[in-house]
Amino acid sequence: MSEHILVVEDSPLVQRLLAVCLRDLGRPVRGVLDGPTALEDIAADPPALAILDIGLPGMDGWELLRRIRLDPQWGRLPVLVLTAHAQEEYRLEADRRGADGFMTKPFEPDALRAAVGRLLGDRAEAEKACPAPGRA
Repeated sequence: MSEHILVVEDSPLVQRLLAVCLRDLGRPVRGVLDGPTALEDIAADPPALAILDIGLPGMDGWELLRRIRLDPQWGRLPVLVLTAHAQEEYRLEADRRGADGFMTKPFEPDALRAAVGRLLGDRAEAEKACPAPGRA
């Protein structure tokens, strides 16, 4: 498994924004525009974490997440769903489908870094972005 973060997002602008927000984590960020390309990328070089949008061309994020979870090689890949759909049913659906995290757009960069840090097991980054009570 590689150390990179895979961003599956159909907007190149949002891909660039995510890459800028995550560069301080010291991991390369690779972006793809659709679900089928994401599956090819994961097969060729599995990332340390995938960030998925729901509204993707070719294959939506729900189907991509389902395929990731069903694959014995990638099933444990940490996945953060990042979507413009703020309704609670989307959060519940992400949880039901096995996502490890859920965030909505627009997002706060510090909250994104904290969520990614937690999913990658980077306690220091998570604490820096979102200190525990009593630690500032």
